[in-house]
Amino acid sequence: MAVERDRHGIVDGVRSDATRLHGLWMAAAFPKLRRTHAVMGHWRPRSTGGRTLFRAWSLLGSVALLVGYPLLVLGFGTRAVSRRLDGTTTRLGIGGAVVLAAVVWGLLTLLARVQFPASGFLAVASASVVAVVSVALAGVFTRVGGRATTVALAYPAATNALFLPPVVAALSSPTLASVVLPESTTLARWLLDTVLVVGDLNAVLRDAFDLRGAGHVAMWFALAVPVGWFLGCVVTLADAVRPAR
Repeated sequence: MAVERDRHGIVDGVRSDATRLHGLWMAAAFPKLRRTHAVMGHWRPRSTGGRTLFRAWSLLGSVALLVGYPLLVLGFGTRAVSRRLDGTTTRLGIGGAVVLAAVVWGLLTLLARVQFPASGFLAVASASVVAVVSVALAGVFTRVGGRATTVALAYPAATNALFLPPVVAALSSPTLASVVLPESTTLARWLLDTVLVVGDLNAVLRDAFDLRGAGHVAMWFALAVPVGWFLGCVVTLADAVRPAR
C-alpha cells in the first residue's frame, strides 16, 4: 500500500509540474490566459488564425516539455544532494567541511602513494589539494552571494571538490587509464570540433596544450565549470517550478 501511495504521489507530482509548466508556456504567448476565471472557463482565441496559432504553440510547448522535463527531474535530484551537502557544511562550518574533505581526499592520496607510480601520486595529491580549496570556496560563495554567485561560482567549485580527485585517480591508475584516457581523448576531440569552434578557439587550444598527463587533468578541471553551471541552472529551474520547502 505504501508503494502504491508513493507511485500515485509521483504521478500526481509529474502531472502538476507538467500542467503548471505548460500553462506558463501558453501564457507567455497568450497573456489573456493569466486572467482565466475558474467559473467563466479557459480563454481561447476566436479567430481561425488565432486558434491555429494557439494549437501550434500548445504542441510546441508539449514537445519542449517532453524534452525539458528530464532536466527538471535532474534539478530535483541535484537540489536534494546539494541541500544535504549544504546542511553538512552548516553543521560542521566551513572549517569543519574543509577538514572532512582533507581527511577523505587525504586517504585517497595515501592509497595513490601505495598503488600508483610517483607521477600518479603527485597528480592525485595535487587534485586533492585543489578539491580541499574548492570546498572552502564553495562554502564561501554559497554564503556570500545570491543565486547568481551560487550558480556561477559555488557549483563549479563544488563539482571540482567532489569529482576531481577520483577522476585524476582514474587517469593515473594503470588499470583504469586504458579505459578512461581514450574516452577522455574522444571527448576532447568532440569538444574541440563541435563546441569550441567559435573564433578558432579550438586551434588555439590545440597549439597551447598537449593532451597528455597533466593535460587530461587540466581538461577535467576546466570541464567542472560548465558542468557546475549546468547543474546550477537545472536546480534554479527546479526552484522556479517547485520551490524548496
